[in-house]
Amino acid sequence: MTDRPRRSAWPPLLIAIALEVTATLSLRAAEGFTHPLWLIPVVIGYTSSLWLLSVVLDRGMAVGVAYGIWSAFGVVLTAVMGTVLFGELLGPVQIIGIGAIVLGVLLVELGSHTRETSAEVAS
Repeated sequence: MTDRPRRSAWPPLLIAIALEVTATLSLRAAEGFTHPLWLIPVVIGYTSSLWLLSVVLDRGMAVGVAYGIWSAFGVVLTAVMGTVLFGELLGPVQIIGIGAIVLGVLLVELGSHTRETSAEVAS
């Protein structure tokens, strides 16, 4: 039996983020149920995003790291795209909050690598 190299979790994670953001923006575009065709990308986007998140976990990324990156970057991209597409304004406190989210995700990701390195040394 040969050990196959583990496939990267990053490509499906990035696609999952893009699909989740697309679904959320489509939900906004649906304006409740007044534009029901927008609900098609909502259902497809959320379903596909969650499926890809499961692929990410299957490829070995820790659940806390994967979900943290998925949700945080989803929030950031949705806020930015909401401004671009729908004219929703971001105030200074919201911009600081977005910066805090990005910093938090970076710290979680950095912490996961520190923990992996410590576990390898202990082996």
